[in-house]
Amino acid sequence: MELEKKKVLIVDDQNGIRVLLMEVFSSEGYNTFQASNGKLALEIVKNDAPDLVLLDMKIPGMDGLEILKHVKAIDRNIKVIMMTAYGELDMIKEATDLGALMHFTKPFDIDEMRIAVNMQLRGGNSPSRLAIGS
Repeated sequence: MELEKKKVLIVDDQNGIRVLLMEVFSSEGYNTFQASNGKLALEIVKNDAPDLVLLDMKIPGMDGLEILKHVKAIDRNIKVIMMTAYGELDMIKEATDLGALMHFTKPFDIDEMRIAVNMQLRGGNSPSRLAIGS
């Protein structure tokens, strides 16, 4: 039994997606945080040190790649899973090069994402490079 709950930060400018993912990962027993933009996301990363960040690629202001760079600069060990709209393959490759573990294409299967996050945070230490979703 772990004493401290793992922390998941959800970064997406769409409120509906944040609410959905907050509910899913809270019910999985994680401490969840949410941010609608990069500035807020990085404040949470600095103050709360999440174990994993679910990061949308397209966010007004500071895009996902920029946020990813900053997150990794703050703490290389934070795991990042990207969420992308269809067709952002060039950005996905760059995100992977910058240290993102995997990506989900929207609309994603919430169960697949739940399983992926649980694998990352509860064992399953194989750093998987697969992209899930179509």
